[in-house]
Amino acid sequence: GGGGGGRRTQVRGAEAAMERREQLVVAVARLDGITREQFLRDIYPQRQPVVLKGMELGTCTTKWTADYLSEAEGSKEVKIHVSVVPQMDFLSKNFVYRTLPFDEFVQRAAEVKHKEYFLSEDEKYYLRSVGEDARKDVADMRKQFPVLAQDVQIPEYFEKEQFFSSVFRISSAGLQLWTHYDVMDNFLIQVTGKKRVVLFSPRDAPYLYLSGTKSKVLDVDNPDLEKYPLFVKAKRYQCFLEAGDVLFIPALWFHNVISEEFGVALNVFWKHLPAGSYDQTDTYGNKDPTAASRAMQILDRALKTLEELPEEYRDFYARRMVLRIQEKAYRNDDG
Repeated sequence: GGGGGGRRTQVRGAEAAMERREQLVVAVARLDGITREQFLRDIYPQRQPVVLKGMELGTCTTKWTADYLSEAEGSKEVKIHVSVVPQMDFLSKNFVYRTLPFDEFVQRAAEVKHKEYFLSEDEKYYLRSVGEDARKDVADMRKQFPVLAQDVQIPEYFEKEQFFSSVFRISSAGLQLWTHYDVMDNFLIQVTGKKRVVLFSPRDAPYLYLSGTKSKVLDVDNPDLEKYPLFVKAKRYQCFLEAGDVLFIPALWFHNVISEEFGVALNVFWKHLPAGSYDQTDTYGNKDPTAASRAMQILDRALKTLEELPEEYRDFYARRMVLRIQEKAYRNDDG
């Protein structure tokens, strides 16, 4: 066949990469001037990340300097992450939560060396806005940052009732967020500054050493292959976002974000599944759909039951259960 050569080279490339213990890297597609109709018809159903350029985002992309942000929202208190190192680690919790007036937080996040600080003079800051009561309310930029919300036109490439939350994010230069997935679809809107985003497909979850929704492999650039040998098997999708870029991150896609310079982003989560599929107590968009959590609990009970058998029998039936799961529940494509 005519197209076979390219495919073969790709496979050979993949094998060579494995032998060198290197990861395959794929650039995320960048598309310019995509309308809502085009997105919903051609892009959304493919469930692949894509960078959308030239979207109409309002005046925020030009107005949002550190001074303007400080001025606009003033000294209202915000809860922030403060970290001594750029790589925040959810497992060892190498960051602390602190509260600062918004205007002071913005000024600190925008500078590299601090005269006033909590932990060290070059500490990093990260704000992820939350609802009024973080346990009960989702983040909604219009409520938490009403003045700034007026500068933003959020691309509504989904139905109004699918909207889940809009999250305002500000990070110091160099800050890296751990690899995780969300259960909602997501537009990450880079308003100012630059970000590098590394993504992994839901298919590659077996290579990501998960703890809940997060990957234990913090350093995606220099992973500890003694500890995480399978990580090289995960295909790495990558893109660089600049001011005005919008990254579509489909639900269940893992993402790891580095802020290459001080910047402001916001993201919009919306529901891909019917509203009733989601955990009603979820305010962050990262609790597994209720059917998935229930299935996991049932599986745990099944495994507990197997422990009533001696090892030889347990092994035999466990392997048959694995096969049954694969036959009944895996997708049967090779994509």
